[in-house]
Amino acid sequence: MAQHLSKISNGETVIVRQIEESSLKVKLMEMGIVEGKELRVLYRAPLGDPIAIDVSGYVLSLRNDEANRVQVDLKPNLA
Repeated sequence: MAQHLSKISNGETVIVRQIEESSLKVKLMEMGIVEGKELRVLYRAPLGDPIAIDVSGYVLSLRNDEANRVQVDLKPNLA
C-alpha cells in the first residue's frame, strides 16, 4: 500500500513507487529520488519539518511539502 514519504516513521526503509507530477519532479529526480530507489528515513527536525533521508549513502533533507509528492511502499523487514 503506497504512502507519502512525509508519513514514514524514522528508521523505516521504503521503495519509491512514484513522484507526483509537479514543478518539483525533475528536482527530486536529480537528487536521486527515482522510481524503484530504496530510501531510509533517518530523522526529523524537532518540529517535524524538514526530514532527513538516506539516498544512496548521502543525507538529503526534504521539507514535508516536497516529501508529500513522493509515494513509497514500505520495504518488508526480513529480519
